[in-house]
Amino acid sequence: MLPAGRRAALPEAEAGTAPGAAASRRAMAGPALWRALRGARGRGPAAAGGSWGWGGPRPRPDKYGGVSVELAELRRPRRRERAAFGRWLRASVAQWQQEGRVAVWLHVPILRSGLAAVAASQGFDFHHAESGSATLTRWLGEGPSRLPAFASHQLGVAGEVQNRLHTSLIFFSPMQTVNGWKFPGGLSNPGEDIGDTAVREVFEETGIKSEFKSILSIRQQHKHPGAFGKSDMYIICRLQPSSFTINFCQQECLRCEWMDLDELARTKHATPITSNVAKLLLYGYREGFDKIDITMREFPAVYTGLFYKLYHRELPESYRNIT
Repeated sequence: MLPAGRRAALPEAEAGTAPGAAASRRAMAGPALWRALRGARGRGPAAAGGSWGWGGPRPRPDKYGGVSVELAELRRPRRRERAAFGRWLRASVAQWQQEGRVAVWLHVPILRSGLAAVAASQGFDFHHAESGSATLTRWLGEGPSRLPAFASHQLGVAGEVQNRLHTSLIFFSPMQTVNGWKFPGGLSNPGEDIGDTAVREVFEETGIKSEFKSILSIRQQHKHPGAFGKSDMYIICRLQPSSFTINFCQQECLRCEWMDLDELARTKHATPITSNVAKLLLYGYREGFDKIDITMREFPAVYTGLFYKLYHRELPESYRNIT
């Protein structure tokens, strides 16, 4: 696509600039795009899309050879919006193909969702949708699409909290497929760290304040009914409590109590994952938590200003300091 300054200049060329200048600008714009823009009412680029003209959405190339278009940037809708958008999109795709672009990402706000049907008629497919918009894509490169799929997993986190008597905080939920004692937990919020989810969920469901210590186990399950058929990751964390008085949420819990670990490992009224983690904790208490803990360290990411958290078994200091 042309830089903003050149796009703004094109209507003037059509209105009365010297023929040589107009021809030069037509060459820069690309023949397919220029023909579509002229063809709307026969009076130049601004006519082709009304509000979709050169003041419309500005495609943003990405480093992977694709281009993104935010339709939220469009001005107030006008008459015959879908037809104008269809002409604009068809001409733009032709131009991007000439430029060697391999993909188009089209972001459609929910109040303009009717434009998704127009894009679909030109080969676009839904990629994902969030609360206020949907994203459609079209692969322009050779062969099958190599665009990445949207998120394939949801993340649930539970917190195992022990008091001074080596008893675990557990609750009995009325909302499970199979009723049984389990550790408090729930879905992680976008942008929320694993340990922060565990601490938050434990407090919301039981009233107990705690601090993240380590990860104990990770469960992966595909085609999870509670994840809209997607995959589910369920992580259980070891937490250290800073309060001990239970004040549980009656909407999510039928009962909540501290239970001895040995009893929790043997009871028939616990979920299988709860029983297995209880056995893991007994091993940790008897042999040392360094044998079961998956701890966390934070490092700077390759992206400026960002950090990531790396979870792994604890390294001896002599290995951590290898340079």
